[in-house]
Amino acid sequence: MAAKIQEKQIVDPNTVLHDSVTASRSGKDEEKAKFGVGQKVKLLSDIVNDGTYPHAKIGTLMMPKGSVGYIKSIGEFLQVIRVYEVHFFGVLDVPVEIVGCREHELEALEDYRDEVEEELEFMRKHREEKYGKK
Repeated sequence: MAAKIQEKQIVDPNTVLHDSVTASRSGKDEEKAKFGVGQKVKLLSDIVNDGTYPHAKIGTLMMPKGSVGYIKSIGEFLQVIRVYEVHFFGVLDVPVEIVGCREHELEALEDYRDEVEEELEFMRKHREEKYGKK
């Protein structure tokens, strides 16, 4: 017979929850992403577990303000909220290295270079120059 889990074992009733996903923006994000894959960014506020990470208590510090990382991928939550998967390196005493962040939680530390678009433009110019094709 399974042991009954007490509610206070799962969630501390004194923990203040912040719904950072919907509190700061209720509508659809802009069409164009503010950051790109591979771009270096800095975290503008602490990220705490809101319950989406199952291996730590709600309210646990996941990544401290000022941490520096790189955009690993870009996804969506509920098809309207953009979430950046950011890989933070060298941060000690946190349970994870990769955290999902919103645009308002990040600041770019370098300009974004779309290397794929740069390569395609180079190929277009080369083709036009050498073969007269666009």
